[in-house]
Amino acid sequence: MRKRLLILTAIVASFTLVAAACGDSGSTDTTSGTTTAAPTTTVASTTEAPATTAAPDTTAAPDTNSSFSLGIAFDIGGKGDQSFNDSAAAGADKAAADFGIDVSFVEPNADGSDRANILQGQADQSDLVVAVGFLFADDVAKVAADNPDVKFAVIDDAMLNLDNDPPTPRGDNIAGLTFAEEQGSFLVGVAAALNTKTNKVGFLGGVSGFGLIEKFQAGYEAGVHAVDPSIEVVSQYITEFPDFDGFISPDRGKEIAAAMYESGADIVYAAAGSSGGGMFQAAKEYRDANGDTVWGIGVDSDQYNTVDPSVRDTVLTSMLKRVDVAVYQATQAVIDGTFTAGNTIYDLSVDGVGYSTTGDFLTADQIAQIEKFKAQIIDGTIVVPTVPA
Repeated sequence: MRKRLLILTAIVASFTLVAAACGDSGSTDTTSGTTTAAPTTTVASTTEAPATTAAPDTTAAPDTNSSFSLGIAFDIGGKGDQSFNDSAAAGADKAAADFGIDVSFVEPNADGSDRANILQGQADQSDLVVAVGFLFADDVAKVAADNPDVKFAVIDDAMLNLDNDPPTPRGDNIAGLTFAEEQGSFLVGVAAALNTKTNKVGFLGGVSGFGLIEKFQAGYEAGVHAVDPSIEVVSQYITEFPDFDGFISPDRGKEIAAAMYESGADIVYAAAGSSGGGMFQAAKEYRDANGDTVWGIGVDSDQYNTVDPSVRDTVLTSMLKRVDVAVYQATQAVIDGTFTAGNTIYDLSVDGVGYSTTGDFLTADQIAQIEKFKAQIIDGTIVVPTVPA
């Protein structure tokens, strides 16, 4: 049905470090942070009820289908960000290997003005187009309407008409793939609380004001305070919506993280795209200068496996956001004929989010405690907030 064409467009990968930094006290604007009181862990989530999802099983592959083409449109930062986009690429690469399909990658220009054009280009040659990031949502809705025979999926947007009761899909050929980032962030917040020696930890967000990164902050704070309400959490964002440079500013991430370490925070969690890479460098430099052990917590991918080896021993853990699983399963669903329009939420119950133990910096006792909290979230005993206290 589609032209078989394997293209590799010019991938602009200007940023190769990512994910772990935080801020100091003040307001949550671009120049200062916030110090939080202990939030409750029983505030109801504001996300809509998830669609039914099976546990992510990427081992049982169907027969190969060399006539099938998958198109990936990357988010800001592109392939090589060692986090969000690279996780999507990993899912696509696994799908290509397991299903014998063609995969093409493309990235929008710096201001994103060509998103609709690149989506149409992928639709011309693909059976499924996966747009990595909510910024594609409106363009996907338009392009999908013009290409009813092509399936589309958008990472980080539910792709629902929320004005309808109940909400309805924005198109019969559009799926939304969203994540319970607050749940995974809760678990790394527990890890931070169990490892802090100063009773002060930090959170670094890339961009505030559009609701997504606040979920990371809310879950992290709740996890910290579930262990010890007296622990101080300082939070800071690099930029405010609609300025998305906060996701691609590692120098600024390093500067904010360094200030947090200097102020007494000994663990920093960054949800800041490639800006978080600066946090790991700040942690290493602080260790070298002061002889004190400070840590960074990665995001999206297992940062221990992606950062430069020189800073690997600063990665306490990472909050895993399984974009790779979502891309893989969306592809499998189209191939299998089980594609469903509307939103699917990847949460702890299907291992859609989680935490890493690579590096063995978390002790067996700490992992056991984290797993107890994980079980309580899955069974509903703990409902993690999605809005910071």
